[in-house]
Amino acid sequence: MMGTIYILWLRQLKRHWRSKPRMIGSLGQPVLFLLAFGFGFGPIFEKAGGGNYIQFLAPGIIAMSIMTTAMFSGTEVIWDRKFGFLKETLVAPVSRTSIMIGRTLGGATVATLQGIVIFIFSYLIGFRPASYSLLPVAVFMMFLIALMFTALGTGIASMLEDMQAFPLIMNFLIMPIFFLSGALFPLSNVPAAISKIATFNPLSYGVDGLRFALASAAHFGILLDFSVMVLVSVVFLAVGSYLFSRIEI
Repeated sequence: MMGTIYILWLRQLKRHWRSKPRMIGSLGQPVLFLLAFGFGFGPIFEKAGGGNYIQFLAPGIIAMSIMTTAMFSGTEVIWDRKFGFLKETLVAPVSRTSIMIGRTLGGATVATLQGIVIFIFSYLIGFRPASYSLLPVAVFMMFLIALMFTALGTGIASMLEDMQAFPLIMNFLIMPIFFLSGALFPLSNVPAAISKIATFNPLSYGVDGLRFALASAAHFGILLDFSVMVLVSVVFLAVGSYLFSRIEI
């Protein structure tokens, strides 16, 4: 089982590495958000007593970048299914759960690397971690975000056969999850309805965990962030594995 997972993980990494234009293109939106929101709303945020907006914003944009890349990795399931590559994998004498886990770990690793790239860009435009000793914690939180949303994207893709439907569904999910996660604004003084939605939004805990590790600020607390992220990741992996195991070839 471990050998199968490793091979599929390595295959996913090679696959993404060969698709350099897609990797470069996926950096456009988070970079634009950092520059437009960071410098556009920065003076307003500072006048309102919120401090440096880049310091607040960067963890949220890093989380958004990871989530988007992770969820869209599910496209490969539909692509492989359409052109017969998935059939070759599924008929191998290995469990579908191993295949699902290997693909998910590969996609999560790529999404984590993209988050690190956005972190480096944030550093170049003025963001500074509050404590460099917590950078390993930040990378671990990035990986949990990536793992959770890669499993979700793969699970959804396992139920679809239409290439055009998948990106529409992903965009329908990604934007509300992102905007209602506290990535762009503090959750401390928001209306009760938004606060309640954010409480049930798994990305909220990923953003909060990153903000703790990178900016020494947390709304929920790092222990709760970590617990929720691990629990939801396990649930999404289990559900995604079940849906993947039901793919008909």
